[in-house]
Amino acid sequence: MIKPYYRTVLIYLIFALLWIYFSDALVSSLFHSAEMITRVQNLKGFAFVGCTALLLLFLIRADLNRIEQVSQKLRQSYDQTLKGWVQVMDIRHKETGEHSLRVTRMTVRLAGLLGIEGDELTYIARGALMHDAGKVGIPDAILIKPGPLDQDEWVIMKEHPVIARDLMRDIEFLQPSIDIPYCHHERWNGTGYPQGLAGEQIPLAARIFAIIDVWDALSEHRVYKQPWPEDQVLLYIREQAGIHFDPGIVEVFLDNYPEIKAAAKQPSIF
Repeated sequence: MIKPYYRTVLIYLIFALLWIYFSDALVSSLFHSAEMITRVQNLKGFAFVGCTALLLLFLIRADLNRIEQVSQKLRQSYDQTLKGWVQVMDIRHKETGEHSLRVTRMTVRLAGLLGIEGDELTYIARGALMHDAGKVGIPDAILIKPGPLDQDEWVIMKEHPVIARDLMRDIEFLQPSIDIPYCHHERWNGTGYPQGLAGEQIPLAARIFAIIDVWDALSEHRVYKQPWPEDQVLLYIREQAGIHFDPGIVEVFLDNYPEIKAAAKQPSIF
């Protein structure tokens, strides 16, 4: 099969040769004076430029459309691979069913309500899906310990955002999605980890996800705790506005809570 760029050149070459041959023959048969032939040849040159421009536009656009279709399929393949890998991680963490997909869908809905769209929304979705990627480097004895962690264990556990950053930053496909895995444990008042960022120093994607992540952690059964009642979870999130969470995002979350919660079970880009 001829490669697209060779095909484009070949089509252009054939068109140009046919144009020159038949147009010259037509001009010679219709006009006989040197002045008229010269005038028509000039017009023929302008027509050739216009026609070849349209031809190249058609050929290049067709090739770009094919490239975009292949790229789209490749991106979908990457996303499906991430989804499968993350679901395996959820099993290892002993999380409730589809934890990562659930928080991803809710995060995407909250981000959309905040006006985020296009590629930025896709980056947020991937970041939410990969939020616990760094826990791959945490021993099971700490990760799924049924009781509270001691001080030394917490030091190790708090390394998982850094592990996630190191894991993702050398993968070009995932670089725009690092903010959530690396920064979702930062707190609005600066007492979080791993960097101790405060306020709007914390990337927006991480501020959005932090609310969803805490909501899910409190609402669902974990190996170390029972689920909280829903009203108690929402009260806690409200109380943590300006302490743990961005107060503006908390307001949007609470104002649209039924819609955001429903998104957990609805189809999405993941």
